[in-house]
Amino acid sequence: MSVQTWTWILVGITFALYFGIAIWARAGSTREFYVAGGGVSPLANGMATAADWMSAASFISMAGIISFAGYDGSVYLMGWTGGYVLLALLLAPYLRKFGKFTVPDFIGDRYYSHTARTVAVFCALIVSFTYVAGQMRGVGIVFSQFLQVEIVWGVLIGMTVVLVFAFLGGMKGITYTQVAQYCVLIFAFMVPAFFISMQMTGNIIPQIGMGGTVEGGEFLLDKLDKLHVQLGFNEYTSGTKTTWDVFAITLALMTGTAGLPHVIVRFFTVPKVKDARKSAGYALLLIAILYTTAPAISVFSRTNLIETVSETKYSEIPEWFKNWENTGLISWTDKNGDGKIQYVAGNALDGKKPVYTELRGTYGERVIANANMSAKNELYVDRDIMVLANPEIANLPNWVIALVAAGGLAAALSTAAGLLLVISTSVSHDLIKKQLKPEISEKGELLAARLSILGAIIIAGYFGLNPPGFVAAVVALAFGLAAASFFPAIILGIFDKRMNKEGAIAGMIVGIVLMLFYMMKYKLDMFGGGTKEDWWFGTSPEGFGTIAMLVNVIVSLGVSRLTPAPPQKVQDLVESIRIPSGAGEASSH
Repeated sequence: MSVQTWTWILVGITFALYFGIAIWARAGSTREFYVAGGGVSPLANGMATAADWMSAASFISMAGIISFAGYDGSVYLMGWTGGYVLLALLLAPYLRKFGKFTVPDFIGDRYYSHTARTVAVFCALIVSFTYVAGQMRGVGIVFSQFLQVEIVWGVLIGMTVVLVFAFLGGMKGITYTQVAQYCVLIFAFMVPAFFISMQMTGNIIPQIGMGGTVEGGEFLLDKLDKLHVQLGFNEYTSGTKTTWDVFAITLALMTGTAGLPHVIVRFFTVPKVKDARKSAGYALLLIAILYTTAPAISVFSRTNLIETVSETKYSEIPEWFKNWENTGLISWTDKNGDGKIQYVAGNALDGKKPVYTELRGTYGERVIANANMSAKNELYVDRDIMVLANPEIANLPNWVIALVAAGGLAAALSTAAGLLLVISTSVSHDLIKKQLKPEISEKGELLAARLSILGAIIIAGYFGLNPPGFVAAVVALAFGLAAASFFPAIILGIFDKRMNKEGAIAGMIVGIVLMLFYMMKYKLDMFGGGTKEDWWFGTSPEGFGTIAMLVNVIVSLGVSRLTPAPPQKVQDLVESIRIPSGAGEASSH
C-alpha cells in the first residue's frame, strides 16, 4: 500500500480512538472539566503529563533543530528536561497543597488581589497562544504532506479534532485521550529510530548506535563532523554559541517550564499530593525515552540528508525530495547551471522562507523568487521536516512513514488540547467566575469554558496558518515568556512570606513587557529588526527570558520591601504550604 493509504488508515484509527475516549469521558461538572474530577491514577496521569509535555516541538522540531545546530541544539534537551525536574521537585507539591489548579488562581489568592489575577490571566493567554501557534503549525505540516491536502485544510481538520475532545470532555476527556496519544507518539518516534540505527550502525538501540561505527569502521559522529567540514559548516560536535547564551537559553527553558500553566494543572488531576509526586516521577521516565532518542535521530537524519542530496543531480533525486518540495518546506535553485544540488554553508534564500512562483524550472523544480544568488548554497531545508522525512530518506517501509505522521499529530494535538483548556479556564474560571460574575452557576461556568475553547481554537487556527517561525523556536519563546512573567511570582509566592501584591504585579508586568519587546525586536522584526551584533549582553531571543526573569525578581523584591507587608493570614498560609503533610503530627510526639 502507498504511504498515503497507510497514513489514512493509521490516522483514521487513532482519531477514532480519540473521539471514542472523548465521548466516554464527557465532563458533567466544572471539577471534571477543569481537573478531571481529581481521580486520575498516578500512572495514567504520568502518561498524560508526558504527552502534554512532549508537544510538536519535542516530536517534530527538536530533533530537526539539533540536526542542523549540532552541539548548540543540546540547550533544548538540557532546558526542557531540567525544567521538568525543577517543576516536579520544587513547585508542584507546594502548588498542589495550596489547592489552586490554575496559575492565575494561585497568584490571585496568594497576592490577595484581583489586579494580580488579571495580570496573570493576561500572561497565561500570551504564553499559551504563543505555545499553541507551534502546535497548530505542526498539525498543518503533517496533514499537508502525508494526507496531500492544502495546509489550510490540514489546520482546519486539526482544529476540529481538538475541539471535539476538549469541548466534550474538558480535562477529563483530554487526560484519557493523552494517555492514548502518549502510546501512539512514543511508538511512532521509536520504531523508525530502531530501524535506522540498525541500518546505519548494526545496533538496534539508537542511543548506542549514535556513538557506534558505520561501514568501514569509522565512528558515525566522526563521519558527520567530516561531512560538515567538507561542506563549510562547523563541526557537528562543536558549538558556536557563547557559554553565556547556552546558560541563558537553558535557564530560560528550565524556569519557563516551571511556569507553564498547562503542565502545572496536571498535578491537580490526582487524588493526593503523594500521587502528584508519583505521577511526576512516572512522567519523567516516560519523557526520557523520547528525549534520549532525539539526539540519535538528529545524527541519523543529518547524515542521511547530506549523503542523499549533496552533489546529486536533481533529475536523479529520490521521490521523497519532490514530495516535500510540493509542500514548500524544501527548495532548490540551480545557481551554477550544472543540474546538481550544491548543499554548502550559507543562506540559500534572501529571507527566512521560500517565495514560490507559478513556474517550473529546467529540471521540473519549483522556482523560487527570493533565491540568494550571491551565496553558493542552493538548498533550503525547513528544520521541521527532518523527523517526518527521516523514514523516507532512509527508505523505510511505507507503514513506518505513516506511523510517524500519526505520532506527529498525536504530539501536536495532545499539547494543543492542554493549552486550549488553560486558555478557557483562564477566561471562564479566573476572569468570569472569580471577578466579573461571581454568582454564575456551575452550568453557566461550564458553558463559558466551552465557548472559550471554541474562541481559543479559532485564534490558534489563525496562528497555525500564519506561523511566526519553526515550531521549536516559537515554543522556546513561549518558555521565555513564562519564565519572565510567572516563575518569579510563583517561586517567591511559595518561599518569601514578605512578598506582597505590589511586588508581584510590578514584577510580572515588567518581565512580560520586556520579554515581548525583545522578542518582537530581534525575532519577529516588528520594531525595526535587529542583528545578532545588537543583542543585549550577547543574549539570543530564546535566552532573553533569563534576563527578563532576573529583572522581574529584582523589581518584585524591591517593590515588596518598599510597600506594606502582606496580611498575617497570607503569611501564615505561605508558612503552612511549605510544611509536608503529617509533619506537625510527627513532631508532637
